[in-house]
This record gives sequence, structure tokens and C-alpha cells, in this order.
Amino acid sequence: MKLIDTKIKGAFVLFDEFKEDSRGGFCKFYNEQIFKSNNLDFNPKEIYYNFSNKNVIRGMHFQSPPHDHKKLIKCISGKILDVILDIRKESPTYLKYDTISLTENDGKSIFLPKGIAHGFLSLVDNTIVLYNVSSVYNINYDKGILWNSFGFDWPCNSPIISKRDQNLDNVNLFKSPF
Repeated sequence: MKLIDTKIKGAFVLFDEFKEDSRGGFCKFYNEQIFKSNNLDFNPKEIYYNFSNKNVIRGMHFQSPPHDHKKLIKCISGKILDVILDIRKESPTYLKYDTISLTENDGKSIFLPKGIAHGFLSLVDNTIVLYNVSSVYNINYDKGILWNSFGFDWPCNSPIISKRDQNLDNVNLFKSPF
């Protein structure tokens, strides 16, 4: 497993241990020793997934303190353009964003520290995204930033967006709890 920096401080792309043979493939998605040897404290508390059709935008989501969490994200079917936004006031990359393409069987995952808003665009039908998170979901601390308010030009002419995501706070009105 190899870690590569993103444009966002503390967020990494991980190249997983992926093996293929005539039967198919095997991927080691998480290895506690690798995380510890890279000084990444990550102890997953919940694992969940979502599935999306083409042109679905989900995001930009996060949980606020004290239920904030780190995330380890992997696309296990399909293809996404993953988008991350730093919302940590003291971070040198505050309000900067980065994008990472993830596809099934590409051997990549993304690690996000606390204080990063996350979203993605599903590029094909039947896309499945898997999340490991370091805290249990709490609806009262489930927050987000309006998907089109922080300067990123989503490469989609007709996005499919939930009512909830359409009504999130504009980044200009957002008061960061981080």
C-alpha cells in the first residue's frame, strides 16, 4: 500500500494491494499497520456504501464535531469523480478543493482527515462507493456545503441532486466548526 499526497493537507490517495489471476481479483482495502506506520490514526466505527446512477452528484457532506470523522473511500463498482473540500479554518489549504478519479479495480482509495467536505459525481450507472468512517453517523451533526458554491466546475450538464443537497449552505455563508 502506497500513499500519495493530494492538494489538501492530510488527505491521501492510497494505492491498495490488488492482485489478479484467472479467478478474478483480491484487494486489501485497509491495513492498520500501514496506517500506523504513516502516522495516520484511523479506527473505523462504521462501514457503509451507496449506489448511484450516471450524473448523480452526492455532496458536499461532513459530520461536525463532536461526531466528526475521518473517512476511507473506495469505488467498488463503476466510476466516480471524487471531490474534496478543506473546511478547516487553520489549514493552509482552507477552502481549497481537489478531485480524484476512482474506478472499480483501479487499486485506489482516498483517506480524508476530519474537517474535509466530501462529494462525488457518478460517471456511469450502477456505481457503488464504499465508506469506512471513524465515528458513528449522527443525524444531528450531518452537515454539508452546497455542491456548486465553492468554485469547482462539475463536468456534468444535467446533474441529479437530492433536495437535501440542493439546500445545503453556500460556502460564502458557511461557518466552519473545524
